[in-house]
Amino acid sequence: MELTRARTVQAPPLGCDPADLAQVEAVVSASGTSFGKGMRILPPDRRYGMYAVYAFCRLVDDVADDDGAAEDKEARLEAWRQRIADLYAGKTHDALDRVLAVVIARFGLRQADFEAVIDGMMMDARGPVVAPDEAVFDLYCDRVASAVGRLSVRVFGDASEEADRVAYHLGRALQITNILRDVAEDSRLGRLYLPRELLTRFNVPLDPARAPRAQGLEGVCRVLAGRARDHFRAAHRAMARCNRLAMRPARLMGATYGAILTAQERQGWRHPERRVSLSRPRKLLIAVRALVG
Repeated sequence: MELTRARTVQAPPLGCDPADLAQVEAVVSASGTSFGKGMRILPPDRRYGMYAVYAFCRLVDDVADDDGAAEDKEARLEAWRQRIADLYAGKTHDALDRVLAVVIARFGLRQADFEAVIDGMMMDARGPVVAPDEAVFDLYCDRVASAVGRLSVRVFGDASEEADRVAYHLGRALQITNILRDVAEDSRLGRLYLPRELLTRFNVPLDPARAPRAQGLEGVCRVLAGRARDHFRAAHRAMARCNRLAMRPARLMGATYGAILTAQERQGWRHPERRVSLSRPRKLLIAVRALVG
């Protein structure tokens, strides 16, 4: 008698239609970032969960960055707010919606965190952010970074208060690092995210075109770099009280951005147009240390 082996048919991640998953992954791939590669450390369900969260963030960010009238961008972002509300009411319209609906249910994602991300994009859409006061600066960092973190830690596998604390601090650390690295690029877009109080303290003009050339810029950025360091340390203390496996992607992001901040501090801000970056071998070494340390 000839014996036949039963073939095991592996279910697609999250139980979603493979075509829907492919469309979501295509948004990630089209972004040109290393995000997709970084999320390969996650098991398939969580990896595609993060792809869906990233795709949402990427698409609303594209609205804020598009050319066009502020009114048009605001209307498109309000459409996204309604789209998120529809998901929580059980209504879906396309591939991303269908995958996000599963991710929301599987990982317990909160509607308020999606809405906070949209609110952050709305701040950019209404006109360039120029020298916000400290309260608005912190609110912006929370909406565009820490809110994404609050969604992410749940997909990673930890929905505890300590995980939210990781999101609070790590999100701010990453966003401040990005702002410090992109001072010159943002100025060309008419943006100046550095806090008004610090700019005034160091006699830096509240003008995106003039601020990058001001002598006091170094002092402003050194203060903010120290603030980012404080947030990195607080995030790592909170990580130690979280599910260790779930925090692997957070440790990786923290280590990578911490190294970028170190490189920026070494270079300084006398020539902010020289954007710092990490070599591939350096990134690999950082990843290994973060994941096994």
